Amino acid sequence: MLDNIPYLPYFISAFIGIGLAAASGFRVFLPMFAVSLASYMGWIPMNENFQWLAGLPTLITTGIATVVEILAYYIPYVDHLLDTASVPLATIAGSIMFAAQFTDLGTFPTWALALIAGGGTAAAISSGFAGTRAASTATTGGLGNSVVATTETAGAGMMTFLALAAPVIAFLVAIALVIVVFIFGRKIWNKLRGNLKSEETL
Repeated sequence: MLDNIPYLPYFISAFIGIGLAAASGFRVFLPMFAVSLASYMGWIPMNENFQWLAGLPTLITTGIATVVEILAYYIPYVDHLLDTASVPLATIAGSIMFAAQFTDLGTFPTWALALIAGGGTAAAISSGFAGTRAASTATTGGLGNSVVATTETAGAGMMTFLALAAPVIAFLVAIALVIVVFIFGRKIWNKLRGNLKSEETL
């Protein structure tokens, strides 16, 4: 019955891509490692233009990068350095994860959608949690940053699993996350700006 729904494969691909892009907003390399592992093991098909993701060199590289990235966020000051690069890197990773899900849409449409939907989703979530880390540093002196780091890693793992196992749910969760980031991100930013102004007047 579902096979009769027009453009269903494109919708499913888009849902998977958005879910993986959202995961990339939490951690850049973990979703890429998961996709590389799944495609290397033959669990999921891979677009012929992205066969490099299914290769052993990519699997090893992204695996090492994932471990390094996760651990680095628990090191003071290093986490702030990573935050400065996280948004552009997440945008690139989110775009790649989205584009890898389409096989016959065409190069230009695929990458246009990837940059807008995949890159945009990843950038929104990444910038939102960078703001959360800044707020944590300002309010707890950095003591709460490990909680933020753990939440981000858990979020990346959860979104990656949902994207591969339950794409529709992953899509809905991703949309909800983007909305939450916009709402709470603005509140956090306004609060920080208010605190800075108060300190300047003192």
